[in-house]
Amino acid sequence: MSRIIAQLILAGTQVLGRAISRAIRQELESAKQAANKRPSNVPPPIQTDMTLDEAMKILDVHELNSEKIEKNYKHLFEANDRKNGGSFYLQSKVYRAKERLDQEMGIKTEAQT
Repeated sequence: MSRIIAQLILAGTQVLGRAISRAIRQELESAKQAANKRPSNVPPPIQTDMTLDEAMKILDVHELNSEKIEKNYKHLFEANDRKNGGSFYLQSKVYRAKERLDQEMGIKTEAQT
């Protein structure tokens, strides 16, 4: 009796394994097809974890003004330098905020032209 149960479990495991591998193959194939359908002239979306609003709050700016952004960035970056007793974490947040605003300004200028 235990032999039959073991055979049933083995057969069920094999069927389940085949079904999972078939589903994975289908998923990979559909992902390849979706990637091939994407136009090549469309740039990839901006990958960032920081929102525009968060970046503006970090650098204390209310509009995309490159002079104000640069001034605040330099001040905050130097104030948070580890040599001055600052925090590397805060300095990196300031850097990422500047990077995010630069991306946004790049998009704005591309859209205007």
